[in-house]
Parts: sequence; structure tokens; C-alpha cells
Amino acid sequence: MGVTIKDVAALAGVSPSTVSRTCNNSSLISAKTKEKVRKAMDELGYDGPAIETIQEGEASKGALGVILPSYNDDSYESPFHLDVIRGISKACNMHRYTTCILSAKNEQELLQAIDQLRKSTKNVSFILLYSQEYDTIADFLYDEGLNFVLLGAPLQHDSEIISVDNDNFAAGFDACQYLIDCGHTRIGYVGTDPSLAFSARRRQGYQMAMLENHLDLNPAYCMDYEISSPYFREAIEKMLSHEDHPSALLVVDDIYALAVTQICNELHLKIPEDISIIAFNDSIFTRLSVPPTTCIDIHGRQLGLEAAIQAINHLESPELTSSKVIIPYQIIERDSVKKNS
Repeated sequence: MGVTIKDVAALAGVSPSTVSRTCNNSSLISAKTKEKVRKAMDELGYDGPAIETIQEGEASKGALGVILPSYNDDSYESPFHLDVIRGISKACNMHRYTTCILSAKNEQELLQAIDQLRKSTKNVSFILLYSQEYDTIADFLYDEGLNFVLLGAPLQHDSEIISVDNDNFAAGFDACQYLIDCGHTRIGYVGTDPSLAFSARRRQGYQMAMLENHLDLNPAYCMDYEISSPYFREAIEKMLSHEDHPSALLVVDDIYALAVTQICNELHLKIPEDISIIAFNDSIFTRLSVPPTTCIDIHGRQLGLEAAIQAINHLESPELTSSKVIIPYQIIERDSVKKNS
């Protein structure tokens, strides 16, 4: 892709964000540092992001590129992602920004889509709808000094990344504690790819609640597989086929909970008489399941709204320091958890 902000930063001896702020003529950067950065840009032949001028009188003030994960072909159908996008779209409509959804079948196509949007729009920021270890997309956004907001906990460059998230550790802890308070002692965890920050932290919260209540952390009760994995169904069936199967499950999200419910039905396990379920996300799946699923509502629409507001604020005021916003969650009681006397 030629010379990048990272190359300029290395030559000038500054961070990529300093190069980006120099390009935006931020007042936070001293004249001496700006001169050093611009000298490096000239030496490397770097002209900054290519942009087109927005004509005066156009309605849109800029664009937010909403990046869906390329590792998940079904992410655009996820009720959680749709709810987040509705929040983002609402904020964009309020502030006269255009919402652009970026998805692709692989990382290379996604990088090209990101590069195309940033070159065709004067004011652009990005919202990454996931946080994952060793993510090429997040690394590219950071290295290029692009304005972006992470939906989730930053796994690197924490002090420099704008993020909006729930306290997933606390949510996992509280969900497990709820099951314990209902009288359950054999509690399992059904998660997804552990490289995804939200799943890893919910599992850590579950483990801490079990330990603090002096309950056994049985490895056979915990699993972390993507729902598309051929091992997902096999692992659930194996866990639930034993006589001493968990009396309750903490499930990472609503779609996984629906899959677990179907498997329970096939194994003739009644919910909540034989096994209780609590899941994350208050979507149509949790409300229409039979019985309706007790859940932790993480307020996806509010997450999206706040992510968009943060992106726009930092785009319009580059001097702002990176912010960390935590959205509250709540447990919604329905009929999928048995309360033992």
C-alpha cells in the first residue's frame, strides 16, 4: 500500500497518532513536532490520506464506516449487531453523518473497503463491532492513524484507543451469581472463540463467581466453540448426556442459547425443570423461546449510539483524549431458570 503513517512515525520518532494529528493540524501538537513530522512526510513522499472535497451545501458532514467481522459470515444477521447498527444510524441521522456498512468475505477485501472509504470521504471515522486478539483490521486502523472506535475492550494500545463496552467480567460474574442464588451449584459455561474479548471476560467472571462461592469448576462443564464448528453440537450433547450434567448453563449469547435449547429438546431435557439457562442479549430469540429465556440485557442500541457519538466527537475535535465508555447491563428474569428451595 506504499508509504503509511507508521513509516512516517518511525522516521520522525513519534507515534502514528501524532502523525495523524499533525495532518489534522491539531493544536495538541507543538510546532517543533509538526515540523519534524512534515519533514519526514516530505522525505518519504507521503501526502496524507487522499480525500475528495465535499461541496458546500451538501447534507452529509462525513461518514462512519461500521466494520462487521470478516470471520463471521452470519454477523449481518445477528440481532445484536443489527441493534447496535440501529443505534449508530440514529446518532448519524441526528448529527448529519452517513452510515456505511463495511463487510467482506476476508480481511484483504475488508482492508480494501476501508481504504476506499477513507480516500473518498473528507471526514470519516470507523466503528469496529468487535474486539479480537491479533486483529489485522484494528492494527491497520491504528497504524494508519485513522479515527476509530472499538466496540469492546482494547487488547492493545489501551490508552490510545477509544472504546465503548459493557463490563463483561462483572456481567459474567453477576449472571453466574444469579444462578447460584437460585440454588444451582453445578453450573456450566457455553462460550465462543476465546480470542474474542467479550467471551473471554464473561467466562472469567463466571469462573470468579464459582470460586468465590467455593463451587467446583468442572472442565467438562465449560466449552468455547464457534456455533458453526462441527464440535459445538458434539460438545453440548456430550456435556448434557451424563447423569450429573450441569443443572444450569450460562450461555454467551442469544443465538447460542437457541441452539442449546434445541439440543436440550432433542435430548428430552426440559427447561427449566431439568436444566436452567441464562443468556446474554435481550433479542427476539430470548423473548420467543419456549420457555422465554432469562437474559442479561447489554443494551446493544445504546452501545451503538454511544460508539457513534464518540466517533463523531473525536472526529470533529481531534484534540480530545481517548475515552472509555461503559454501558450498564441488567438481568431480565423470565422462565428459563428454576429457583430451587
